[in-house]
Amino acid sequence: MSNTAPKLLVMGNWKMNPPTIGSAKELMLDIRKGIGRHKSEVEVVVAPPTVYLPEMERITPSQRILLGAQDVHSEKSGPHTGEVSLSMLESVGVSHIIIGHSERRAAGETDLEIYKNVQTVLKGKAVAVVCVGETHRDAHGNYFGVVEAQLRAALRDVKPMWLKYLTIAYEPVWAIGTGETATPEDAHEMRLFIQKILMDRFGRSALKKVRILYGGSVKPQNAEALLQEGEVDGFLIGGASLKAKDFTEIVKIGERYVKNNPS
Repeated sequence: MSNTAPKLLVMGNWKMNPPTIGSAKELMLDIRKGIGRHKSEVEVVVAPPTVYLPEMERITPSQRILLGAQDVHSEKSGPHTGEVSLSMLESVGVSHIIIGHSERRAAGETDLEIYKNVQTVLKGKAVAVVCVGETHRDAHGNYFGVVEAQLRAALRDVKPMWLKYLTIAYEPVWAIGTGETATPEDAHEMRLFIQKILMDRFGRSALKKVRILYGGSVKPQNAEALLQEGEVDGFLIGGASLKAKDFTEIVKIGERYVKNNPS
């Protein structure tokens, strides 16, 4: 990524799916077929379960589809049963790391652990996709304070030179897997709020370097409005990323948006 405006990003988070390596291969090959051979103006990333990564790297040699990881451990090695390091992930082709997903936070991941992971990934010059978002919305706007606290904790000690590797994913927890979706106006409002925090912390130049994604029941039916009216820089997609047709259609919607809105 350069200092110019980065590409629109469409990232699929498969979570703990699909159930077998055979079905994972089939899904990835269907996505690859749906995207086609042409050079895309959208950066496409898929984050499968860690055990599938080596095989996913083997069947995506052209890097039209990049690989992501759903989590990382901050240490390089050591007595950390069940964990994987950045170097391990990079050795099987991973370039993007999801950090602080709401499901990880709900399982007990702390702000300190998220901070350490952000430091590790950015220092390693991989792309950190840092997730923030409120569990519910209130009439008084207190949810803005939740997002601000998450951002400031995660980005503490981040150096300006690392910003080109940073992506923020806004995922309102109440819209994940519920079928509900934040409106484009909600997404745009939060994008502006996150930009204000980034500008206060790093200066105006940060706004051209850091992508702000939306995640939360994204599907082909609402993707265009979220781009056009929400003005987000792409998506972190859960359920729809497990359906090759839906995921590739969202990528194509992103490609049309980029074509019609050249920077």
